[in-house]
Amino acid sequence: MIRKSLTVLVIDENHIRASIIEAGLREAGHEQVTVVHDVAGIARRIAEIEPDVIVIDLENPNRDMLENMFQLSRVVKRPIAMFVDRSDQASIEAAVAAGVSAYVVDGLRQERVKPILDMAISRFNAFSRMARELEEARGELEDRKVIDRAKGILMRSRGLSEDAAYTLLRKTAMNQNRKISEIAQSLVTAAGLLDPGES
Repeated sequence: MIRKSLTVLVIDENHIRASIIEAGLREAGHEQVTVVHDVAGIARRIAEIEPDVIVIDLENPNRDMLENMFQLSRVVKRPIAMFVDRSDQASIEAAVAAGVSAYVVDGLRQERVKPILDMAISRFNAFSRMARELEEARGELEDRKVIDRAKGILMRSRGLSEDAAYTLLRKTAMNQNRKISEIAQSLVTAAGLLDPGES
């Protein structure tokens, strides 16, 4: 399987440190590397470059700079590897909460760039997959609640058993080429309009 070359954005105000990261990336086979030294307007630059992964190197980060980078990582929805010279427990926890895929303290060496980048991408993909699965599970749970409410309405209003109410919902959904949850939501909404006590 051929792996496509990644577009990597390196954000680093220090030119020497940025060149170390860039050299490590190029040595690892990443040819599409853009280095940005000024963090002003970085969100616009990210939109222009559309990188697959972002590497942020903060030589001596202060609290405001870290918070700005964490805000950025919440918004961009891409793997982010962040190198910092020093850190504390609160910063590490904030980085994890912000979705930073790799947070490396005092570990900037050229030969470490590739494995850290690979790990950041893997962690980001795993986290994204879990977030998707969680969202799907929440959606299914909400659908189930609406279907149960619709069954209850049918059971009370038409004197049906639970199985018969579900069968009626399923048959209606099939006839209208819609999801059962959509039919159930329509029924719950209509019942709420006709009898405000139902909603």
